[in-house]
Amino acid sequence: MTEVAARQDRSQQDLDRLAELAEDVIGRARAAGASQAEVSASIDTGLGVNVRLGEVETVEHTRDRGFGLTVYFGQRKGSASTADLHPDSIQATLDQACAIARYTEEDPAAGLADADRMATEFPDLDLWHPWALDTAGAIVLGQEIEAAGRAHAGITNSEGASVQASESMAVYANSHGFVGRERGTRHSLSLSLIAGNDEGMQRDYWYDSVRSPADFMSARALGDKAAERTLSRLGARSLSTRECPVLFAPEVARGLIGHLVGAASGGALYRRASFLLDQVGQPVMPAWMNIVEQPRLPRGQGSANFDAEGVATRESALVEGGVLARYALGSYSARKLGLASTGNAGGIHNLVVEPGADDFDGMLARLGTGLLVTEVMGPGVNITTGDYSRGAAGFWVEGGRIAYPVEEITIAAHLRDMFAGIVAVGRDVDPRSHILTGSILVGRMTVAGE
Repeated sequence: MTEVAARQDRSQQDLDRLAELAEDVIGRARAAGASQAEVSASIDTGLGVNVRLGEVETVEHTRDRGFGLTVYFGQRKGSASTADLHPDSIQATLDQACAIARYTEEDPAAGLADADRMATEFPDLDLWHPWALDTAGAIVLGQEIEAAGRAHAGITNSEGASVQASESMAVYANSHGFVGRERGTRHSLSLSLIAGNDEGMQRDYWYDSVRSPADFMSARALGDKAAERTLSRLGARSLSTRECPVLFAPEVARGLIGHLVGAASGGALYRRASFLLDQVGQPVMPAWMNIVEQPRLPRGQGSANFDAEGVATRESALVEGGVLARYALGSYSARKLGLASTGNAGGIHNLVVEPGADDFDGMLARLGTGLLVTEVMGPGVNITTGDYSRGAAGFWVEGGRIAYPVEEITIAAHLRDMFAGIVAVGRDVDPRSHILTGSILVGRMTVAGE
């Protein structure tokens, strides 16, 4: 039996054991007086290697277990968890959860998601791709990545290359009789480099994140990309304060869409801490924009057949024709708002921003003269008010061509104006996240510098 086949077999056995444990504990919770109960159990394994200047810095093997139980006594809720799956620890966790529930206040929104919303179909989403990588192989790969980056003239130091391989098995079960099994792999490569000297130094990095190791960019390509990004920042300047169009590179643009998700999420809404309160059915973006959640994309970073409460996921627009089509809700926040769950307990699943026709060079041409942002830093985003002000770095662009790198600037606007002022979305989609978007061009923002 090959190593990959052996891992396949072990993972199935682990899932079966977790499912049996979950169902047993739910039965014991009901016997203890709970009207409802739910269990989340997981086993995560991984290998991580860090290499710096050709030498091994760290090697880490992990095998983590988690077990969480929530019980409901009517509308009183108690939760407890443990990282130990020994029977005594499980029993103690059950006792603690029941004790907490008996003494908490009733919450009218508490309880499992509705039974008729539970997932009943579980297609293979192609998320399980164990990497037959041992420690020696990971070290060699890390050295190859770093060597490729350090081979570029002008690279003076390295902060190291990282190779990570991980596997996750998880079960969610509840007293509706639902038992959902999930398993998935996530692997990543990264490299961080330094260029310049004491008169001026710059740092930058690149990484790749995939479900299957077959989808990785090559070690050489990753090292080259990290070096090119680092060298391109040498000679960075500040800018005088101005208003201009701003192009967010794809890896930064997904954060912008993430702010939309945060403002449209149930927790912020029922606390009345969102600038998108009462905005469903209202235009929030240009009429040509569409953003669709596609939770069952093969090998998707956020793919899942059910959410954290067992509710079936389904394809659904978040923004349609520029209009906010819905919020992102789990059952608790939905009840607080008098609405229905959208299958988003635990977060959003593969949010796809419909791309336009332009590649990255085309987006630079659309920008014309303005700011290309490749990095943002600091908090500076208030979801309650919609105020946006963040430190940034990137490049000044003139005539559709990069002129010079910039740093130590701040970009600011209101999120409502930024979303409404989107001019274009590129087809240069970054696949390394559950938010899938190309670069985004915002028509006007304030840029503060010198």
